[in-house]
Amino acid sequence: MVSLIGSLQHHTDEVICCAFSASQLATGSGDKSLRLYNVADLSELPCSPLSGHGYGVRSCCFTPSGDYLLSCSADGSVLVWSSKSGEVESELRHPERSPLRVCAIAPDASLLMAGASDGTLALWDFPSRTLIRCNTVSEASVAACCFSPCGRTLVTGCTLGDLRLWDVDGALMYVEKDAHDLGVTCCTFAPQFEVDDSHVHVRLASCGQDSRLMIWMVTRLQGHAYVIKLLHALSSQSAPVLCCAFSSDGQLVVSGSVDKSVAVYDTESGTLLHTLKQHDRYVTAVALSPSIACLMATGSMDRTVNVWMIGDGHNETRAELEQPVCQGRKQPSRSSRSLLPDWSREDVQDWLREEGLDAELAAVFQANGVDGRQLEQLSEDAVLKMGIESVEVYGVLLRRIQALKVEQSTSDCPDEFMCPISRELMKEPVIASDGFSYERESIESWIKGKNRSSPMTNLPLQTTVLTPNRALKMAISRWKGSQQQS
Repeated sequence: MVSLIGSLQHHTDEVICCAFSASQLATGSGDKSLRLYNVADLSELPCSPLSGHGYGVRSCCFTPSGDYLLSCSADGSVLVWSSKSGEVESELRHPERSPLRVCAIAPDASLLMAGASDGTLALWDFPSRTLIRCNTVSEASVAACCFSPCGRTLVTGCTLGDLRLWDVDGALMYVEKDAHDLGVTCCTFAPQFEVDDSHVHVRLASCGQDSRLMIWMVTRLQGHAYVIKLLHALSSQSAPVLCCAFSSDGQLVVSGSVDKSVAVYDTESGTLLHTLKQHDRYVTAVALSPSIACLMATGSMDRTVNVWMIGDGHNETRAELEQPVCQGRKQPSRSSRSLLPDWSREDVQDWLREEGLDAELAAVFQANGVDGRQLEQLSEDAVLKMGIESVEVYGVLLRRIQALKVEQSTSDCPDEFMCPISRELMKEPVIASDGFSYERESIESWIKGKNRSSPMTNLPLQTTVLTPNRALKMAISRWKGSQQQS
């Protein structure tokens, strides 16, 4: 049995990734933020949301200890966050600042890798945060990567459909050509391995644009030779499969699809156990808890993260989690009627109460006469001058103001008005040679970063000439006017 126990709706754009540590759940989104939740009750942590990437968050993962959260983005960087304070501990940059699509940490946290759109894989020594190498591993974008349980080998998957097995020194050990027709979207190793007759076996799951989830057996033979054998080709989902994950005991494998479904399989037999269809749009992320085998999170383009209990679970944990479902922070009712600059002082006071900040800030805001326009323009220096003594409250306030601005700028905004790169409302939309419209600054920055491929199709741009999309600009202007009048 699979039970939905929580639905988290804080993100203002599509959810692209999610990850568990023993005590936290992290979610990453096209809105450029990560959010952190307490696994015990699904409450959002005070340090959340985490903001620092220039573009949407493409991938995230925790270190095995749970002390750090790692995330990567098309801005070409991997950010290392403290999972306790939410502060950026360090930034690791791809040497060419190529857009990053996926990142992974070794089981012993000794190595960190990130795959890029230009077909390169960057590898860092994680304790020292130093780059070991960055080399080409594919003719196409690296869309997937994962470390084996021993941490001495890794697998990469590309948009051409190949799976490649490497040792950590960069030697290519095995190639599975055309593992997925039209491209690999995700791959992951099971946490356990088996040993017999000096052979080491470990399961690998991969999924792709061919609408299939594959379960492979990767075997290391004597003499450090490897073979990969296909065990199951699972096709219960009717559209491209975007993500997959194993349970902590390796007995279950889960996948999410463009057909809006989540499939749960028995790893050994390949039997379909459950099909979940609670999401309204593509399922883009799945994760299972490393310490609670029955806890699962699924993220979607519908901006929602659903949290599930598989089976009966552990009694104590289940009792904690079956509290009233967390539906995400409620938005002020006035935000659906008016823009932030139009808020009155009373509206701002109501917002503080809904954010749980009224005890610390209501009197300060009232004394300073803060209305919506002033709230929108509050800078770090201005907040300091207001006399807020608590550093924690100061940090939470700044993050919540930023989140409010993003929520207002994207609330009910038609998707075609959003730049596919920055995921922000376009001001100067232009048409690129791939036929898609982008914010001029974003696509120009993309091209200057040596990316001559389309952000949407990954195919080469025939020309870098950009044409103003005046019709779209007028449509956006009309929509903004209607929002101000409503």
